[in-house]
Amino acid sequence: MVAGVITAGLLATAGPVAQAAAQQTAAPEAVAVAAPGDDWLHTEGNKIVDANGDEVWLTGANWFGFNASERVFHGLWSGNITGITKSMADRGINTVRVPISTQLLLEWKNGQATVPNVNTHANPELAGKTSLEIFDFWLALCKQYGIKVMLDVHSAEADNSGHVYPVWWKGAITPEHFYSAWEWVTARYRNDDTLVAMDVKNEPHGKANETPRAKWDGSTDQDNFKYACETAGKRILAINPNLLVLCEGIEVYPKAGVSWTSTTPTDYHSTWWGGNLRGVREHPVDLGSNNDQLVYSPHDYGPLVYAQPWFTGDWNRTTLERDVWDPNWLYLHKENKSPLLIGEWGGFLDGGPNQKWMTALRDLIVEHRIHQTFWCINPNSGDTGGLLLGDWKSWDEQKYALLKPALWQHGGKFVSLDHEVPLGGAGSTTGISLREVYGDGDPGDPADTQAPTAPTGLTSTAKTSSSVSLSWTAATDNVRVTGYDVYRGTVKVNAAPVTGTTYTDTGLTPSTAYSYSVRARDAAGNVSAPSAVLGVRTDAGSSPSGAVKVRYKNNDASATDNAIRPGLQVVNTGSSALDLRTVSARYYFTRDGGSPSVNAWCDYAAVGCAQVKLRVVPLPAPVAGADAYLEVTFSGGSLAAGRDTGDIQLRMSKSDWSNFNEANDYSRTASTAYADAPAIPAYTGTTLAWGAPPAA
Repeated sequence: MVAGVITAGLLATAGPVAQAAAQQTAAPEAVAVAAPGDDWLHTEGNKIVDANGDEVWLTGANWFGFNASERVFHGLWSGNITGITKSMADRGINTVRVPISTQLLLEWKNGQATVPNVNTHANPELAGKTSLEIFDFWLALCKQYGIKVMLDVHSAEADNSGHVYPVWWKGAITPEHFYSAWEWVTARYRNDDTLVAMDVKNEPHGKANETPRAKWDGSTDQDNFKYACETAGKRILAINPNLLVLCEGIEVYPKAGVSWTSTTPTDYHSTWWGGNLRGVREHPVDLGSNNDQLVYSPHDYGPLVYAQPWFTGDWNRTTLERDVWDPNWLYLHKENKSPLLIGEWGGFLDGGPNQKWMTALRDLIVEHRIHQTFWCINPNSGDTGGLLLGDWKSWDEQKYALLKPALWQHGGKFVSLDHEVPLGGAGSTTGISLREVYGDGDPGDPADTQAPTAPTGLTSTAKTSSSVSLSWTAATDNVRVTGYDVYRGTVKVNAAPVTGTTYTDTGLTPSTAYSYSVRARDAAGNVSAPSAVLGVRTDAGSSPSGAVKVRYKNNDASATDNAIRPGLQVVNTGSSALDLRTVSARYYFTRDGGSPSVNAWCDYAAVGCAQVKLRVVPLPAPVAGADAYLEVTFSGGSLAAGRDTGDIQLRMSKSDWSNFNEANDYSRTASTAYADAPAIPAYTGTTLAWGAPPAA
């Protein structure tokens, strides 16, 4: 993520990069630390647990500056380091992700730490300290206040925009310097369980037609981030096998049948920098016997950072999860392959799309208890803002209120990852320690084992042909009820726990009987028995409405290669909403010898490829310009009058990859701009609503 707006006049003098890099074999500096603690973490399935096997939840924030040219936390030009750290702990930040540069680690390693420019009137405790001494001072504060720390190599060079460079080497900083810097910092703090995790590299990225760029495969190539993460991870764990090693994703990953040699952008699945973990399914990171220290760490942002295509049209939590989060990283959690820690997410509260995205991701995090570090504490992050306001003391209370449900709480108190120190330090009124959550009993046996009472009075307050509204009487608990889960039959239908006593279930089928029940849950994770079951029948639906047409453009200049690439838009030309589930369109073509079996893919859809269903249908007998058609249907969605689906990019190839001859295909034209396409007929239900099929 960007360092954002940088305050002028606070740049520290950089140590010589070449000298720091050249001396990469120097021995780690000895450091006086406390005896090894009991707070080290490891993974079990998709959970992170402590040494007792008790589940923990890392919920925190980022504080940048050590990655930048200032070589120290930003904000120390006016804010006090102790006050900021204490306020984070008091407000539930149990983990802080600290961006740093390889260059600064090498300078520290070689005794070249300089005294950065900080306001010593605001920070008298930092007077005369080097950047390394300030970091050590801050680690001691974190230990005092029950905060755990994660280091993140944000960039190769100490540069406020260093994160923009796509890979982990640059200029005098080679891959070996990158690995040795990690070894040095691991050795220095190997006995301090305040520092519990290492995020190998921030946001590796780069597109197919860019150089350099990060890829993900089974090779040992220098630009293979999977290999780089394995190499760094193994070298870190050889020194301290107790650390969590975080591997982020990349930006693009090739689609089925495409190799990394392609320079065509549409041949790749693309998402946020560091957010593409599709490659893990085929090429998982292997840390050997220490694989239980591995955590995957995607990043995700909203439309104010960049207007990604999935933020067009009628998008919501469901479409984001289906089209973006599930295929790129959430599958790792849902399939119990690995824990996830969303290392960066956050942004401005605009009262609109950005806030809608942030709330949706927050709800996902809460529902699945996904680990996270919010971006960020710093108010000077240019495209997100921060949790702190410009005085580096006051908090943005509205933004904090959005984040707060995603911070680990138990019995109304924030939970530290330290077994002895409550979050906020000794005498904290807002935090507790891990021991206060799990006690001294058997592993996994929380102090609170009493479930809430079952909700009562479940009733339907309203219904339509596609929705049912419910309400119920609140449950009670010995500590506190934190939310409710609504079940349709045996399926939980709410994304995040319902905090009130009402819920509306949508996307239902007309004239259909459904049964509902509700369960209550408390902060300790105890769940009540279900309420009494309520049966509800939805109202009868109306016939499909809205007129339709199809627009087409040709996405492939060649008529004789091995792919057909039509671009389509479905348009509602009527005066009422069009239910896309009732719509089908048919693209007619000839298979032209070779294999009669044709496969079809959605490469991109503004409505989400997961919503587009494709089927190749052979004709009973060939007609002029066609012996088959591609049928395009939709699994859901609605088009308002006058609106269209946006771009839908499709691709077909034969099973043997032999060439087509599209020159005389019925539905094809040479147009490279969208135009009405009557040769691509569309149906609502079984009624022809647009165009005409080829004559028999």
